[in-house]
Amino acid sequence: MNQPLTGCTVPDRARELFELSAPVHPDLHLVRTERGHALLAVNGSRVYSLDKAAYRALDRARRGADPADATALLTQLGLTVPELVENAPPSPPPVRALSLSVAQKCNLGCTYCYAKQGSFGGPDTSMPLDTALSSVDLLLRDTVPGDRVNLAFLGGEPLLNRPVVRAATERAARLAEESGARVTFSLTTNGTVLVPEDGEFFEEHGFAVTVSLDGGRREHDLLRPYRGGRGSFDTVLAKVTPLLAAQRRMQVSARVTVTPGNLELRRTLDSFLALGFHSVGFSPLLNSPTGRGEMGHTELEVMLDELTACGAEFERQVTAGHRYPFANLVNALREIHRGTHRPYPCGAGAGYLGVSAEGELAACHRFVGDPEGAMGDLTRGIDPARRLRWLTDRHVHRQEPCRSCWARYLCGGGCHHEVIRRGRPACDYIRGWLHYCLGAYQRLLTQRPDYFGATDPPRTDPPRTDPPRTGNPHTGTPPRSTVPLSSLTSRAQP
Repeated sequence: MNQPLTGCTVPDRARELFELSAPVHPDLHLVRTERGHALLAVNGSRVYSLDKAAYRALDRARRGADPADATALLTQLGLTVPELVENAPPSPPPVRALSLSVAQKCNLGCTYCYAKQGSFGGPDTSMPLDTALSSVDLLLRDTVPGDRVNLAFLGGEPLLNRPVVRAATERAARLAEESGARVTFSLTTNGTVLVPEDGEFFEEHGFAVTVSLDGGRREHDLLRPYRGGRGSFDTVLAKVTPLLAAQRRMQVSARVTVTPGNLELRRTLDSFLALGFHSVGFSPLLNSPTGRGEMGHTELEVMLDELTACGAEFERQVTAGHRYPFANLVNALREIHRGTHRPYPCGAGAGYLGVSAEGELAACHRFVGDPEGAMGDLTRGIDPARRLRWLTDRHVHRQEPCRSCWARYLCGGGCHHEVIRRGRPACDYIRGWLHYCLGAYQRLLTQRPDYFGATDPPRTDPPRTDPPRTGNPHTGTPPRSTVPLSSLTSRAQP
């Protein structure tokens, strides 16, 4: 039964979200909160407030024997628009984001690492300077004034190849200035080899720096030890603290990989925000090279409960007028407010590619060295046939059970790498989280409509290049007015 969340025990709260978010109808989803009722019209990811009568009518129709009844009711309410996501893949866009695996090696021994402790299954390798500069040239080639591009540095540990990071950054900044494009920079680091000069360089170029931290000392040291087994937590904090104090142009965020061993997310969030991180985000470990540490259904229940506890605190803080940069919810609210609807989960293989140390192109940083996501190389260029086949095969309309799921255009079908390697073990968790976020959106529109303003909430993550998508045509003044049951006869427009 579709009821608002109540004061449940820890497992019951997540299970209730699982139940409330289960797929009922592919074209719509309903959310009921103490602040009102809401409809997600899946085509276009359009959110509308409903009065109680309209909510009950749609709920009956979507649970009926004929799915066409609910679709017809949406039409009667004036809430249908032409299909906004086509079955055919979009034409491949220009590459506007690259991640360079400048150091396919690492000084830590994280057993869950998708890069197999940094080397991607091969010998330790550093990207030569010429390869990095050729990558920058590919990224900035054919840019025109006003274009936005992002250059990211990953590994392994990218700061083990610090000179190449610096040279590639300076080359990109110079080429962007010449073309009139805007370039942003990001770097993901384990934090153990940071030096004060890195902070100065990141600040000069406005880097978005993501530090991998997996909880407090005990949890982090178990998950992210040095290769010899010694814990890395104290070293990371000592190295990162000066950067946190120096943030002006740069943004230093924490990213937590969630495993069964570090599920106290609310405590972790507050402790990291107290340290001064610009934002904190959590991501479940769904695929590990060894299978160790992967999240199962039970652990995802606990994670969802912890995320909603973080979300409840976010709502309290924002309602009171305070900043509380819980990245998972900030990002979800932005996507909902924009009316984001896309056939892919990210820009991998489209506007975003990864580059290996040897100069091979991949669908993203996670497919470096993996034939499944090979996209050509810097010498011969992007392979257009492989890229088109990727965009065709990975389209959400070709994924099961995505085609009948109400969350398909917000989720995009899930991380390509995780889906290819492990399938979709997290669908209930993803839907449960999105259901909560839709409810939070409804509540904040009532309590703090100025949070959204005329545009989007403040950004708390590095910019990324997603595949072509159509935003909500009403973004900025979104159609959040109540849809009454009387629209069944008056056909009020959104």
